[in-house]
Amino acid sequence: MKKELFEIVDEPIKVEEIVKKVERREAGAITTFIGTVREWTKGRRTLSLEYQAYASMAVKMLEQIGGEIKEKWPTAQTAISHRVGHLQISDIAVVIAVSSPHRKIAYEANEYAIERIKQIVPIWKKEHWEDGETWIGDQLEQTQYPDGKPY
Repeated sequence: MKKELFEIVDEPIKVEEIVKKVERREAGAITTFIGTVREWTKGRRTLSLEYQAYASMAVKMLEQIGGEIKEKWPTAQTAISHRVGHLQISDIAVVIAVSSPHRKIAYEANEYAIERIKQIVPIWKKEHWEDGETWIGDQLEQTQYPDGKPY
């Protein structure tokens, strides 16, 4: 079975499986970033989130990020899994695993990956609040949706 390094999934993400994708003998470090659904955002209580993605393009963008990381840090290996669908508080939304021979590269590449995901990957987030719901916009929260939805 081929292990996909970059994926959009609609089931809970198993962190150990993402880590296994980047394990290798020459790696002395593996960093993970686990993005979870938080309860409070800007003073408002969130009940749940809904993520939607243009899946085929999102995977291509995740692959692009992997390529950018390989260019900047040639010894790094990256795997990224982002979940879509309805997520509850504390559910895992994204996991990024980066392995490298040394820890500094793994840390830097992992931080680079999450920032690039927010910049270029077509994934949209809807916040379900105590007092309503709102499509937040792009992941940087800079794009507004006048019609109330991203499509």
